[in-house]
Amino acid sequence: MKLKIDHKSQIPLYLQAEELLRRLIESPEYVDGKLLPNEIELSKILSISRTTLRQSINKLVYDGLLTRKKGVGTRVVESKSLSSKSKNWMSFSQEMSARGIPIKNFELHVSWILPEKKIASFLGIKEDKKILKLVRLRGRPEGPFVYFESYFHPTVGLTGEEDYKTPLYEMLEKEHGIIAMVSKEEISALVADEFIANKLETNIGAAILFRKRFVYDINEKPIEYNLGYYKADSFVYTVESRRE
Repeated sequence: MKLKIDHKSQIPLYLQAEELLRRLIESPEYVDGKLLPNEIELSKILSISRTTLRQSINKLVYDGLLTRKKGVGTRVVESKSLSSKSKNWMSFSQEMSARGIPIKNFELHVSWILPEKKIASFLGIKEDKKILKLVRLRGRPEGPFVYFESYFHPTVGLTGEEDYKTPLYEMLEKEHGIIAMVSKEEISALVADEFIANKLETNIGAAILFRKRFVYDINEKPIEYNLGYYKADSFVYTVESRRE
Protein backbone atom coordinates (compact mmCIF):
# COMPACT_ATOMS: atom_id res chain seq x y z
CA MET A 1 0.00 0.00 0.00
CA LYS A 2 1.32 3.44 -0.94
CA LEU A 3 1.31 5.89 1.95
CA LYS A 4 1.41 9.53 0.94
CA ILE A 5 0.95 12.69 2.99
CA ASP A 6 -0.38 15.81 1.29
CA HIS A 7 1.79 18.60 2.73
CA LYS A 8 -0.33 21.23 0.95
CA SER A 9 -3.55 20.08 2.60
CA GLN A 10 -5.15 22.07 5.44
CA ILE A 11 -5.66 18.79 7.31
CA PRO A 12 -2.99 18.52 10.06
CA LEU A 13 -0.18 16.11 9.26
CA TYR A 14 -0.79 13.93 12.31
CA LEU A 15 -4.44 13.43 11.32
CA GLN A 16 -3.44 12.48 7.78
CA ALA A 17 -0.85 10.06 9.19
CA GLU A 18 -3.40 8.57 11.57
CA GLU A 19 -5.84 7.91 8.73
CA LEU A 20 -3.13 6.34 6.57
CA LEU A 21 -2.04 4.09 9.43
CA ARG A 22 -5.63 3.04 10.06
CA ARG A 23 -5.91 1.94 6.44
CA LEU A 24 -2.54 0.19 6.63
CA ILE A 25 -3.37 -1.89 9.70
CA GLU A 26 -6.69 -2.96 8.18
CA SER A 27 -4.87 -4.50 5.22
CA PRO A 28 -4.53 -8.33 5.09
CA GLU A 29 -0.78 -8.03 5.64
CA TYR A 30 -1.19 -6.51 9.12
CA VAL A 31 -4.59 -7.65 10.35
CA ASP A 32 -3.20 -10.63 12.28
CA GLY A 33 -0.85 -8.72 14.56
CA LYS A 34 2.22 -7.98 12.44
CA LEU A 35 4.84 -5.46 13.59
CA LEU A 36 4.76 -2.08 11.86
CA PRO A 37 7.95 -0.70 10.31
CA ASN A 38 10.05 1.13 12.92
CA GLU A 39 9.49 4.85 13.54
CA ILE A 40 12.51 5.97 11.54
CA GLU A 41 11.37 4.01 8.50
CA LEU A 42 7.73 5.05 8.84
CA SER A 43 8.57 8.74 9.25
CA LYS A 44 10.67 8.57 6.09
CA ILE A 45 7.90 6.80 4.17
CA LEU A 46 5.37 9.44 5.24
CA SER A 47 7.80 12.36 5.01
CA ILE A 48 6.94 13.60 8.49
CA SER A 49 8.89 14.02 11.71
CA ARG A 50 9.02 11.24 14.28
CA THR A 51 7.28 13.58 16.75
CA THR A 52 4.32 13.97 14.38
CA LEU A 53 4.29 10.23 13.73
CA ARG A 54 4.19 9.49 17.46
CA GLN A 55 1.08 11.68 17.84
CA SER A 56 -0.70 9.46 15.32
CA ILE A 57 0.58 6.24 16.83
CA ASN A 58 -0.38 7.37 20.36
CA LYS A 59 -3.98 7.91 19.23
CA LEU A 60 -4.14 4.43 17.66
CA VAL A 61 -2.64 2.89 20.80
CA TYR A 62 -5.32 4.63 22.86
CA ASP A 63 -8.02 3.37 20.48
CA GLY A 64 -6.78 -0.17 21.08
CA LEU A 65 -5.58 -0.73 17.51
CA LEU A 66 -1.84 -0.79 18.22
CA THR A 67 0.39 -1.91 21.09
CA ARG A 68 3.95 -0.79 21.80
CA LYS A 69 6.66 -2.65 23.64
CA LYS A 70 10.10 -1.23 24.33
CA GLY A 71 12.78 -3.10 22.44
CA VAL A 72 10.21 -4.89 20.28
CA GLY A 73 8.26 -2.25 18.37
CA THR A 74 4.71 -1.31 17.48
CA ARG A 75 2.38 -4.17 16.71
CA VAL A 76 -1.14 -4.30 15.31
CA VAL A 77 -3.66 -5.67 17.82
CA GLU A 78 -5.25 -8.86 16.58
CA SER A 79 -8.94 -8.50 15.83
CA LYS A 80 -9.90 -11.09 18.49
CA SER A 81 -8.40 -8.96 21.28
CA LEU A 82 -10.59 -7.16 23.80
CA SER A 83 -10.32 -3.59 25.03
CA SER A 84 -11.69 -2.49 28.40
CA LYS A 85 -11.52 1.25 27.63
CA SER A 86 -14.78 3.16 27.75
CA LYS A 87 -15.35 5.35 24.71
CA ASN A 88 -17.30 8.50 23.90
CA TRP A 89 -16.99 10.06 27.36
CA MET A 90 -18.84 13.31 27.76
CA SER A 91 -18.92 16.47 29.82
CA PHE A 92 -21.30 16.55 32.78
CA SER A 93 -23.83 18.65 30.82
CA GLN A 94 -23.78 16.15 27.96
CA GLU A 95 -24.09 13.21 30.37
CA MET A 96 -27.16 14.69 32.01
CA SER A 97 -28.69 15.71 28.70
CA ALA A 98 -28.29 12.14 27.43
CA ARG A 99 -30.19 10.93 30.51
CA GLY A 100 -32.93 13.54 30.09
CA ILE A 101 -32.09 15.21 33.41
CA PRO A 102 -32.58 19.02 33.57
CA ILE A 103 -29.59 20.71 35.21
CA LYS A 104 -29.38 23.94 37.19
CA ASN A 105 -26.25 25.89 38.16
CA PHE A 106 -26.51 26.93 41.81
CA GLU A 107 -23.03 28.49 41.95
CA LEU A 108 -20.41 29.38 39.34
CA HIS A 109 -17.13 31.07 40.30
CA VAL A 110 -14.01 31.79 38.26
CA SER A 111 -10.70 32.85 39.80
CA TRP A 112 -6.96 32.89 39.14
CA ILE A 113 -4.96 30.96 41.71
CA LEU A 114 -1.52 29.53 42.42
CA PRO A 115 -1.84 25.74 42.04
CA GLU A 116 -1.17 23.17 44.72
CA LYS A 117 1.86 20.96 44.15
CA LYS A 118 -0.14 17.95 42.89
CA ILE A 119 -2.07 20.08 40.40
CA ALA A 120 1.06 21.85 39.15
CA SER A 121 2.76 18.46 38.78
CA PHE A 122 -0.08 17.07 36.65
CA LEU A 123 -0.23 20.16 34.45
CA GLY A 124 3.56 20.21 34.14
CA ILE A 125 3.93 23.81 35.34
CA LYS A 126 5.65 25.61 38.21
CA GLU A 127 3.76 26.35 41.41
CA ASP A 128 4.28 30.09 40.96
CA LYS A 129 2.33 30.10 37.66
CA LYS A 130 -1.27 31.24 38.12
CA ILE A 131 -4.00 29.10 36.57
CA LEU A 132 -7.73 29.47 36.08
CA LYS A 133 -9.96 27.71 38.63
CA LEU A 134 -13.61 27.08 37.80
CA VAL A 135 -16.00 26.14 40.62
CA ARG A 136 -19.53 24.96 39.90
CA LEU A 137 -22.31 23.67 42.14
CA ARG A 138 -24.85 21.85 40.00
CA GLY A 139 -27.91 19.66 40.26
CA ARG A 140 -31.59 19.24 39.52
CA PRO A 141 -33.92 22.24 39.90
CA GLU A 142 -34.94 20.97 43.34
CA GLY A 143 -31.41 20.93 44.71
CA PRO A 144 -27.67 20.45 44.07
CA PHE A 145 -26.04 17.03 43.93
CA VAL A 146 -22.51 17.69 42.62
CA TYR A 147 -19.75 20.15 43.44
CA PHE A 148 -16.98 20.58 40.82
CA GLU A 149 -13.54 22.18 40.93
CA SER A 150 -11.67 22.44 37.62
CA TYR A 151 -8.09 23.66 37.12
CA PHE A 152 -6.87 24.47 33.61
CA HIS A 153 -3.44 24.58 31.98
CA PRO A 154 -2.44 28.20 31.18
CA THR A 155 -1.93 27.40 27.48
CA VAL A 156 -5.61 26.49 27.11
CA GLY A 157 -6.20 30.22 26.75
CA LEU A 158 -9.18 30.68 29.07
CA THR A 159 -9.71 34.26 30.19
CA GLY A 160 -12.53 33.83 32.68
CA GLU A 161 -14.94 35.77 30.48
CA GLU A 162 -16.29 32.72 28.67
CA ASP A 163 -19.88 31.45 28.90
CA TYR A 164 -19.44 28.54 31.30
CA LYS A 165 -23.13 27.69 31.12
CA THR A 166 -22.52 25.90 27.81
CA PRO A 167 -20.97 22.38 27.74
CA LEU A 168 -17.34 22.89 28.79
CA TYR A 169 -15.55 20.79 26.18
CA GLU A 170 -17.78 22.10 23.41
CA MET A 171 -16.87 25.65 24.45
CA LEU A 172 -13.14 24.83 24.62
CA GLU A 173 -13.20 23.43 21.11
CA LYS A 174 -15.28 26.18 19.50
CA GLU A 175 -13.73 29.18 21.23
CA HIS A 176 -10.15 28.08 21.91
CA GLY A 177 -9.46 25.27 19.44
CA ILE A 178 -8.75 22.84 22.30
CA ILE A 179 -10.03 19.32 21.65
CA ALA A 180 -10.46 17.25 24.81
CA MET A 181 -9.52 13.79 23.59
CA VAL A 182 -8.63 11.59 26.56
CA SER A 183 -10.17 11.36 30.03
CA LYS A 184 -8.56 9.29 32.76
CA GLU A 185 -10.63 8.92 35.90
CA GLU A 186 -10.33 7.76 39.48
CA ILE A 187 -13.51 6.93 41.40
CA SER A 188 -13.55 6.50 45.18
CA ALA A 189 -15.84 6.87 48.19
CA LEU A 190 -15.55 9.32 51.08
CA VAL A 191 -17.69 10.99 53.68
CA ALA A 192 -18.80 14.61 53.51
CA ASP A 193 -16.88 17.11 55.60
CA GLU A 194 -18.53 20.33 56.75
CA PHE A 195 -17.67 22.21 53.54
CA ILE A 196 -19.02 19.57 51.13
CA ALA A 197 -22.03 18.83 53.32
CA ASN A 198 -22.95 22.53 53.26
CA LYS A 199 -22.55 22.76 49.48
CA LEU A 200 -24.55 19.61 48.72
CA GLU A 201 -27.16 20.27 51.41
CA THR A 202 -26.53 16.97 53.14
CA ASN A 203 -25.31 15.78 56.52
CA ILE A 204 -21.71 15.77 57.69
CA GLY A 205 -20.51 12.18 57.32
CA ALA A 206 -22.93 11.40 54.47
CA ALA A 207 -21.66 9.12 51.70
CA ILE A 208 -20.00 10.98 48.80
CA LEU A 209 -18.79 9.65 45.44
CA PHE A 210 -15.45 11.34 44.70
CA ARG A 211 -14.40 11.51 41.05
CA LYS A 212 -11.03 12.74 39.79
CA ARG A 213 -10.83 13.42 36.07
CA PHE A 214 -7.55 14.05 34.25
CA VAL A 215 -8.21 15.46 30.79
CA TYR A 216 -5.76 15.56 27.87
CA ASP A 217 -5.93 17.18 24.44
CA ILE A 218 -5.48 15.53 21.05
CA ASN A 219 -1.70 15.63 21.53
CA GLU A 220 -2.07 13.95 24.94
CA LYS A 221 -1.03 17.11 26.77
CA PRO A 222 -2.82 17.79 30.08
CA ILE A 223 -5.46 20.50 29.91
CA GLU A 224 -7.72 20.01 32.96
CA TYR A 225 -7.52 18.64 36.50
CA ASN A 226 -11.07 18.11 37.69
CA LEU A 227 -12.52 17.12 41.07
CA GLY A 228 -16.16 16.14 41.48
CA TYR A 229 -18.06 15.46 44.72
CA TYR A 230 -21.42 13.72 44.18
CA LYS A 231 -24.20 12.93 46.66
CA ALA A 232 -24.13 9.13 46.66
CA ASP A 233 -27.92 8.87 46.99
CA SER A 234 -28.50 11.11 43.96
CA PHE A 235 -26.03 9.87 41.38
CA VAL A 236 -25.03 6.54 39.84
CA TYR A 237 -21.81 6.31 37.83
CA THR A 238 -22.13 3.85 34.95
CA VAL A 239 -19.28 2.50 32.82
CA GLU A 240 -20.03 0.70 29.56
CA SER A 241 -17.38 -1.48 27.97
CA ARG A 242 -18.03 -2.87 24.53
CA ARG A 243 -16.57 -6.01 22.99
CA GLU A 244 -15.22 -5.37 19.49
